[in-house]
Amino acid sequence: MERPDNLILVIFGATGDLTARKLIPALYSLKNQDLMPDRFSLIGVGRSELTTEQFREKMAEAIRTFTEEKEPDFSRIDSFLNCFYYRKINYNSARDYAELKLEIEKSCSEKGIAGNIIFYMATPPDVYVTISNSLYLAGLSRESEGYRRFIIEKPFGTDLASAVKLNRTLHELVDEKQIFRIDHYLGKETVQNLLVTRFANGIFEPLWNRNYVHRIEITSAESIGIEGRGEYYDSSGALRDMVQNHLLQMVGLTAMEPPSSLDADAIRNEVLKVFQSLQPIREEDVEKYVVRGQYTGSKIRGEYVPGYREEKNVPEDSRTETYVALKFFVNNWRWGGVPFYVRTGKRLPTRVTEVVVHFKQTPHHLFQRVIGKLAGNQLIIRIQPNEGILLKFDMKEPGAGFKVKNVNMDFHYRDMADVRVPSAYERLLYDVMTGDSTLFSRDDEVETAWKFVEPIQKAWENNPDIKVYGYPA
Repeated sequence: MERPDNLILVIFGATGDLTARKLIPALYSLKNQDLMPDRFSLIGVGRSELTTEQFREKMAEAIRTFTEEKEPDFSRIDSFLNCFYYRKINYNSARDYAELKLEIEKSCSEKGIAGNIIFYMATPPDVYVTISNSLYLAGLSRESEGYRRFIIEKPFGTDLASAVKLNRTLHELVDEKQIFRIDHYLGKETVQNLLVTRFANGIFEPLWNRNYVHRIEITSAESIGIEGRGEYYDSSGALRDMVQNHLLQMVGLTAMEPPSSLDADAIRNEVLKVFQSLQPIREEDVEKYVVRGQYTGSKIRGEYVPGYREEKNVPEDSRTETYVALKFFVNNWRWGGVPFYVRTGKRLPTRVTEVVVHFKQTPHHLFQRVIGKLAGNQLIIRIQPNEGILLKFDMKEPGAGFKVKNVNMDFHYRDMADVRVPSAYERLLYDVMTGDSTLFSRDDEVETAWKFVEPIQKAWENNPDIKVYGYPA
C-alpha cells in the first residue's frame, strides 16, 4: 500500500462522538503503519468554544480511549497531533468560511501542500447542504490546484424525494466524482471478502445461483438498545437506519454479477443492477412481506431493561420500529425464485452480522431413513463479531452404520496471527485519500435503494392497522 499524496483534512463536527471514537483513532492507526501523507494537516471545525491546544488534548485522549489496536503504540501521539488545528464556526456565517479558507491557504503554504483537500461532514444530515453551499461560495469546492473531496455520512436522505433533492443540490455545487458517501459496513474486511470468496474461487461461483441456492439470509442483530439516542432514533427507525443503506448494500455484493474489472464503477454498476432487479413490494402487500417490531421492557439476568417507549426522548405512543424483517426476490436470471430474507433489530439475544447462503437439499435423500431430515449445507460469512467464514456440511460419524453429523469448516481472521485486521474507518479514510470510490455509494445506487424501500414507508404511514409487534428485550 502506498502513501497518499499530501493533503489537508477538514472535519466538520470535530468535537462530536464520531470524530473521537472512530475518525481520529483510525487516522492514528494509519500513521503508525506509515500510510499517512508525508505532509498532512487536520483542521477540526465545530461550534464548541475550544483552543487548538484543548482540541489536541481531547484528540489525544480519544486515541488512548478508543483505539482498536490490540497492542497500541502511543509513542507518536504528540508528533501526530502537532499538525492538528481547531476553528470555531457558525455554519451559516460567510465570514467564518472566509477565515477557514485563509487558514487552509496558510496551511498549504507553510507545509508545501499542493491544494488537496478532503472535507468530512461528521455532522447531523440537516447541515450537509448548508456546509456544501458555504464552501462553494467561499471558493473552496472548485478543483484547481489539487483535488476537493467531500465525505458524507449516512443517512443520505430520509426517503426517495429527499435523497433525490440532496443529490441534485450537491451536484449543483460539486461533481459526483468528488462525493464519497461513507457506509462503515462496507469498510469491514469480511464484507469486502465477499467479492474475493465469490470471484477468486472456482468452487463457489458455479453454485451461486437459483439452481443450487435455496434461500439467502442477511442478519444484523444488536444486543444493545438505542443508547440514549431516542430523539434521533425515533425519527429514523430500523428501516432507515439499517436496511436502506447497510443491508441493501450487502444484498448487492452478495447477489451481483462478476464485474469486468476491479474498477470502482465496474463494481458499483453491478450492485446497481441488483437494486434495479429487486421485485417491488407493493404498498398493499407490505404486511405480507415485511414485519416490524419494537422491544418491550423485560428482565435480563435479573436486571430490568426498559422498553423502547420507556427510553428517554421517545414518545409513549411511538410506532417506530426497532426490529424489521423483509422477504423479497431479485428478478434476474441468476436469482429468479430465490427468496432473500433481511432482518435487523436492537435488544436481541446476541450481537451478530452475517450473510448465510442456504444450499438446496440433495435430490435423493439417501440417508434420510437412517437419521431423519438432514440439515442443508450453509455458507456463513460472518461480518461481526469474530469476522470469518464458516461452511456447514454433513459427515459420517466413526463406527458402524451411517450416522451423519453436521460439521463446521471454520476460518476466523483472528487466527491469522501475522495479519492485522484494520478498522472499517481506517480502510475507508485511506480509500478517500487515494481516490478509490469502490466502497462508497453512488447517487443512482442510493436513489434506487430508496425507491425499493418507499412503498414500505408509505404503507406504515398510511395504514395504522399494520401491526407493530412487541418483543421482550
